[in-house]
Amino acid sequence: MAEAQDGTESGRAMERILAWAEPGESELLSARAQALQDDDAPSDLDGDQLDREERAALRRVDGLRTELEDVTEVEYRQLRLENVVLVGVYSGNAEDAENSLRELAALAETAGARVLDGVLQRRPNPDPATYVGRGKAEELAAMVKELGADTVVADSELSPSQRRALEDRVKVKVIDRTAVILDIFSQHAKSREGKAQVELAQLEYLLPRLRGWGESMSRQAGGQVGGQGAGMGSRGPGETKIELDRRRIHSRMARLRKQIKGFAPARQAKRANRDRNEVPSVAIAGYTNAGKSSLLNRITGAGVLVENALFATLDATVRRAETPDGREFTIADTVGFVRDLPHQLVEAFRSTLEEVAESDVIVHVVDASHPDPASQIATVRDVLGETGARSIPEIVVFNKADLVSDDERLVLRGLQPDAVFASARTGEGVDEILERIAELLPRPDVAVSLLVPFDRGDIIAMLHDRFEVLREDYEAEGTRVEAMVSEAAVGQLAEFVVA
Repeated sequence: MAEAQDGTESGRAMERILAWAEPGESELLSARAQALQDDDAPSDLDGDQLDREERAALRRVDGLRTELEDVTEVEYRQLRLENVVLVGVYSGNAEDAENSLRELAALAETAGARVLDGVLQRRPNPDPATYVGRGKAEELAAMVKELGADTVVADSELSPSQRRALEDRVKVKVIDRTAVILDIFSQHAKSREGKAQVELAQLEYLLPRLRGWGESMSRQAGGQVGGQGAGMGSRGPGETKIELDRRRIHSRMARLRKQIKGFAPARQAKRANRDRNEVPSVAIAGYTNAGKSSLLNRITGAGVLVENALFATLDATVRRAETPDGREFTIADTVGFVRDLPHQLVEAFRSTLEEVAESDVIVHVVDASHPDPASQIATVRDVLGETGARSIPEIVVFNKADLVSDDERLVLRGLQPDAVFASARTGEGVDEILERIAELLPRPDVAVSLLVPFDRGDIIAMLHDRFEVLREDYEAEGTRVEAMVSEAAVGQLAEFVVA
């Protein structure tokens, strides 16, 4: 019944079309319409017609997505920490392990992350395959999925194989403590030398962690090498991507080392100028975020960056200061240290740490409010030993003393009996620090008697600034001065020496 009705309506439509057509065209239109209505008739238009709904629809084709769900297939990744879970392995004291994990949390936050959780596993040694063992890796994967984390940070340096295996288990990016520290350094480096040092350390860290798949792992020689005895199976695409990457990294590292070496003469010239002028030097060293820059600002008014963040200072800042008895000296703010400081950074920043090794006195700043100041002191002294500064006189300063109680001060005093308690915020202890510096700075040991003409006031000013003036009288020929100077200065003052 419906088919008959459809046929009737179709016929009426054809009659209306033919009524509007020209006299000679009605037969042609009628023939074409009959052919379209005939299911078996071949079409001379554009092939099989698609339904309107099917032509307007989009059908997803599987297998074309290029975003990688398997993070192990990423060869280079810019460190972008967002939501992280921390994991550590320890075999000794649980409290030390917790302090280390808290420090890792501070490092991650300084790098720009949001720490969601942290876990520790006690075992004699880290698992050589997955760092925490297969079962704990599955538990960690479940935690990561539940919290929505996108990064796992290990509280020690992972081998390339450990990192790959753990990533395969937890299905998110895995990095280690060294990578976080390197990222913080790259964010805070400002000078050309600092940026070059950080880049060199990053490349040294990256080099053994390059990865390749398929052809990129090929070690086949390129070209026709059969005549050289290489034989079958050795003819391949030549130098592959991972080999190119290694070669480029080695070339870049060589250029950076040369560039860093080129900065040395300018630094040595400044140091030689200070030595020639007999200006003693003091270096502020200590754990990161212990308040070294704040103390420098309090002593000298230097105005350097002060921030409650780890490794806010990477470039050495040198300023002039005076002891209470009027002697000038230079005081340098240096990069902070941290436990398990990557050896790449110690090597790359060796030129900056020269300021510590070449100083006359080291002001060792310790955060008095830290839960484990003893480990901070031990870490700093270990790094000072690596730079050859262990024999330099040291003043231990417990900074942030305004944040600790009297009982805590007694504990710290037992840890370091001759330490100075100070606060860069309130100014407490700063005068005592300057007095201790004056005691330890090398004193001039040659007594001279000089007669300086009145028109050589520069010599009188120099004696007061750099040496120790014992007596000063005015005579007709000039100013008679009794002073203690260094041996190097005796030659410069020879023309003024009198019996």
